[in-house]
Amino acid sequence: MSSNSFWQDQMKANQITKEFKDLQNMIEEYQKITERAEELDILYELNCQENNSEVWQEIVVKIGEIEEEVEKQKRELLFAGEYDKNNAIVSIHPGAGGTESQDWAEMLLRMYLRWAERNSFKTEIVDLLPAEEAGIKSVTFTVKGKNAFGLLKSEKGIHRLVRISPFDANKRRHTSFASVDVIPEIEDDIKIDIAESDLRIDTYRSTGAGGQYVNTTDSAVRITHLPTNIVVQCQNERSQYSNRLTAMKILKARLFEYYQKKQEEDLERLSGEKKDIAWGNQIRSYVFQPYQMVKDHRTKVESSNVTAIMDGEIDIFIDAYLSYYQKHSCSNSLHSREREG
Repeated sequence: MSSNSFWQDQMKANQITKEFKDLQNMIEEYQKITERAEELDILYELNCQENNSEVWQEIVVKIGEIEEEVEKQKRELLFAGEYDKNNAIVSIHPGAGGTESQDWAEMLLRMYLRWAERNSFKTEIVDLLPAEEAGIKSVTFTVKGKNAFGLLKSEKGIHRLVRISPFDANKRRHTSFASVDVIPEIEDDIKIDIAESDLRIDTYRSTGAGGQYVNTTDSAVRITHLPTNIVVQCQNERSQYSNRLTAMKILKARLFEYYQKKQEEDLERLSGEKKDIAWGNQIRSYVFQPYQMVKDHRTKVESSNVTAIMDGEIDIFIDAYLSYYQKHSCSNSLHSREREG
C-alpha cells in the first residue's frame, strides 16, 4: 500500500484496502481481548493475597465477558469465504402444491425477516408476487449488514414443511416444499460485462401486496438477460430509474453466480465428479404434526422449539452450518491437493 504505483490499478487498490481494514479490525479485537486477559491475570494474582470475596465475584463476571468475546471472534474466523462479508440477496419460491407451498414460502419470508430484525440487519423487499388465495408465488429481498451472505448462505436449498393443512377441510397432514436461494451482492469493483444489446427491459404496473411488504408503484422494471435467460425484476422503488438500478445490481449478482457455477460444473465434468440434484434433497425439515421438530439434515442439529424458530431464532442452525461448511471446505481442499499431487 505504501508503493508509489499502488493506486494505479484503482480496482485492485480498493480490494486490498478493504482486506487490510478487515484484517486490522480483527487484530485490534484480538489485542483488546489479550489486554483484558492480562489485566484480569494481574487482578487474580493480587486477590490471591487479599482474598476479597467481592473481587472474586468481579473476576468471575470478567471471565464470562472475555469468554463471550473469544467465542465471538472464533465465529468471525468462520467467515473465510471471498464474499462472506457482503450483503445478501435472498429469493424464495414455493414448490409444487399450490396454496400449501405458497403459504409455506410466506412463512419462511417472515422467519428470515424476523431473524434479520433480531440481528440488526436492514432488509428491503425488492420484488414480491402475492398468491391468489394465500401466501406468495415468489419474493426477492436484500439483507444488508456485516457478514450477511456468510450467515445466510447456510439457508440455500430446499425447506420441507409437514403439518395439518389449514386449507384442508378434512384436516389431513400435508408436506410442502419451498426453495431458498442466497447470493452475495456484488461490489462495484468486480467487473461483470453486460452488453446493452443482451438485455430486454420491460416496465409494468406493480402488483405488490402493499404496505406490509412493498410500495405500490407504476414503474416496476423487469430485465431479461437474453444469452442466459436470467430474469430479474424490481417494483419496490418509487421511480423507474431506481427500480432499474436495483434490478441491474441483482442481475449482476446472478450473472456472477451463473458464471461461477458454470465454471465449477465444467471442472467437475472434466474430473468426472457428479453433484446431487438440489430439488428434492431438502436441507431442513420443519415438522409441526404429529410432533414438533426442526432438523437440519446436513449438520443433524435439531430443535423442538418450532414456535421460536419460525419467529426467527435460527442461529443454532446457522452456527452449526458455519462449522460444518468450514470442516468440509478444508477436507475438499485437502483432497484437491492430494489429487494434484
